[in-house]
Amino acid sequence: MEQQDDFYFVEQVLAGNKQAFAFIINRYKNRLYAMVLRMVKNPEDAKDLVQECFIKVYGQLNKYDRKGSFASWLYRVSVNHCMDTFRKKQLHTVEYSDETGGGNLTPEVIYLQKEKYRQLESLLSTLKREDRLIVLLKYTNDLSYEEIGAILDIPVHTVANKIHRAKNQMRKKVQQEKGGYFHEMF
Repeated sequence: MEQQDDFYFVEQVLAGNKQAFAFIINRYKNRLYAMVLRMVKNPEDAKDLVQECFIKVYGQLNKYDRKGSFASWLYRVSVNHCMDTFRKKQLHTVEYSDETGGGNLTPEVIYLQKEKYRQLESLLSTLKREDRLIVLLKYTNDLSYEEIGAILDIPVHTVANKIHRAKNQMRKKVQQEKGGYFHEMF
């Protein structure tokens, strides 16, 4: 259903209905922002890059061939734009705090959630940029190996190998630290 909606709105934009692009932005902005934020670790840089990505996608919408999923194509254009940006200038990364919603959460639960998030970010930061990106595409965006391969223009077996190596690297890091929240995960 999502794919059919995407095709419909892409066609609407290409037919001149520029307002239809707002639907595409609303559908993908949070997922794209989450991916980019984990890449650059700076909320302001991530916001800027996501805006640039949507501008790039809009400008290249006529190049979308409708053979694969629109989401995969959008991620590929976005990842390529981010990688080009990284090559052109080194973005300054700063640590940011996870804004956990209050609600009925106790201070202890909030602390534990932040600690878990901090440990995950620490594990991800040990990976090379491309490996981190592949792990994020797989586990935060729930993309298949085939979709990741298409986005990054690499063979599916390379995706599988990189994920396997990244998980092993993170597992070793957790074992070296003897514990933490992710000890049982790996």
